[in-house]
Amino acid sequence: MTVRHFLDITDLTARDLNTVMDLAQADIAMLGSPLAGKGVALIFEKPSNRTRQSMEMAVVQLGGHPIFTRGEEVGFDQRETVEDVTRIMAGYHHVVAARVFAHSVLQRMAAVSSVPIINMLSEQSHPLQALADVLTMRQELGDLRQKTVAWIGDYNNVARSLVEACSLEGMHIRLGCPVGYGASESELTRISGLGAASINQFDSAKTAATGAHAVHTDVFVSMGQEAETAKRLVDFKDFCIDANVMSAATKDAIFMHCLPAHRGVEVAGEVIDGSQSRVVTQAHNRMHAARGLLAHLMGVTL
Repeated sequence: MTVRHFLDITDLTARDLNTVMDLAQADIAMLGSPLAGKGVALIFEKPSNRTRQSMEMAVVQLGGHPIFTRGEEVGFDQRETVEDVTRIMAGYHHVVAARVFAHSVLQRMAAVSSVPIINMLSEQSHPLQALADVLTMRQELGDLRQKTVAWIGDYNNVARSLVEACSLEGMHIRLGCPVGYGASESELTRISGLGAASINQFDSAKTAATGAHAVHTDVFVSMGQEAETAKRLVDFKDFCIDANVMSAATKDAIFMHCLPAHRGVEVAGEVIDGSQSRVVTQAHNRMHAARGLLAHLMGVTL
């Protein structure tokens, strides 16, 4: 059987994505125990609360045994080469997942691995988060075709994976980014080619939110960008999602954030703690989406 890796949302087709969503929402008993007696390595160069908790529980729910490993324990290209670590891990586990600084590490792992490699986050993408986002939007909005999603803030790894997934869903995409922090023209063209109903970019948060059924954001200063904090807070000062921004969205629009959040910076407390917020459900769906993906990679069908 061909080994399937999950480094980016684009490793899935629209049909695959639909299958993962179905598996994520299926009763656990219907999935069998495809990981029974099998290990799943979870390597974290970068710490995370939601990613560790959701992945460990997803593995357990499928009958497997997750093994958490800190980045310094394997020491990619310091203690051992990426390739050596991967080949050894693949002999112990049926899946190897890694949360890394450099996306190239995941690509090197996939190039030599005999078992699926899963991207738990890199500087390029965060596809597990996007799966949870799509799952949450489907639950709240129903069929996502022709619905409108807005991303407000930095066009970062979370945004990239989200718009890839929304394109596969056939959604209209509206980006609201400060000048210098948005998607390039070539990136907009690439996303459009994935199946988006439309994609437009603005330098205004409220304009981007206009007509949106779901409004997403993330922190303005990601891990590793701390030296840019002062400049970024100035550059993003007009991109905080408050009630005024949300008023431009549809009446029943939902607000989403991958967390952790900084109230008063990228989102106002009245929004993230208000009735339109779905951030808790979104976070819980990280586990369900991960379980659906793992089941899919293990060949489970309904």
